[in-house]
Amino acid sequence: MSDRNKTPSALLAMSGGVDSSVCALLLRDAGIDCYGVMMRLFSPCDVLSDTAACADPEAERDAARIAALLGIPFEICDLSADFRRDVIDYFINTYLEGGTPNPCVECNKTLKFGKLLQIADARGCDTIATGHYARIGQDTNGRWLLTCAADRSKDQTYVLWQLSQEQLSRTRLPLGELTKAEVREIAEAHGFCNARRRDSQDICFIPDGDYVAFIRRTLHCDFPSGDFVDLNGKVLGRHNGAIRYTVGQRKGLGIALGKPAYVCGKDMRTNTVTLGTNEDLFRSGLTAHGINLIAVDRLPTPIRAQAKIRYSAAPAPCTVEQTAENELTVRFDTPQRAITSGQSLVLYDGDLVLGGGVIDSFF
Repeated sequence: MSDRNKTPSALLAMSGGVDSSVCALLLRDAGIDCYGVMMRLFSPCDVLSDTAACADPEAERDAARIAALLGIPFEICDLSADFRRDVIDYFINTYLEGGTPNPCVECNKTLKFGKLLQIADARGCDTIATGHYARIGQDTNGRWLLTCAADRSKDQTYVLWQLSQEQLSRTRLPLGELTKAEVREIAEAHGFCNARRRDSQDICFIPDGDYVAFIRRTLHCDFPSGDFVDLNGKVLGRHNGAIRYTVGQRKGLGIALGKPAYVCGKDMRTNTVTLGTNEDLFRSGLTAHGINLIAVDRLPTPIRAQAKIRYSAAPAPCTVEQTAENELTVRFDTPQRAITSGQSLVLYDGDLVLGGGVIDSFF
């Protein structure tokens, strides 16, 4: 049989949640040969994990049940060593360097759309598929594009900006045209055990949200106290370790200055945390490195766009210039609050994702 007549196939990333389960159903019903894979990112014996962050037996059981219900092959792949190297080490190092990381972005690039493609090739699958809320298409020149989901409240393009043309060309995102409510309705109609399962909101390997405790356990070290300083370097008091503070933070500072104080910066080398007013948090621009452009190869001239500086931020009008091979400079129409190094910059033209980078400085 020629390749032209071969039934299309997809390796499905199954998490045990409702989104990936409905993704599997939609692809199977579309006549695509499906092969389910669940990534085990934690080993029960991993020294980095406590019992709360180890492999989730309930999620694994749910994924296996859905696969059996749909009649598709299913396996669990242990990627814990890859996850530790590519995501956890990156996460820790970014904090040690004074930044605030985006572990989901890195996981998508290296594991969900990187390692899974290798597994797909090994299993003879043409493409991979996930339950992300986003859309993939092509322009008239055949370039692969990433656009926002129909359900903008669930849009996940912010965490997908690092995907390459190769990864986009071999990825299916069946939920891009659906709302979350529609996905749950489909799951209930088919008797899925996870139809009403709560969405995960936390960093998967830090379910309690205490990233400092996680880093301390992992590195077997503590972080010494240091000086709070004002914008002129004047000492205001003592903090409990610079790693504990993020730009824009107001609560939990443990210092009384007679007026609201906010973290405006920190220096891990000197172990100082700079405090200022809310007005001091606003910046007119930024630079980003590690760029990945999706809609174009490069930016020969400055362009107009909308930029997101964190997952929850609204896109802000700006002018973008590619100032080096691996650098973007962004100037906002109006100053933006609490721009943070280490976070992802993602650029949009309406619903179209132009590309992005990692924020390294601001001005």
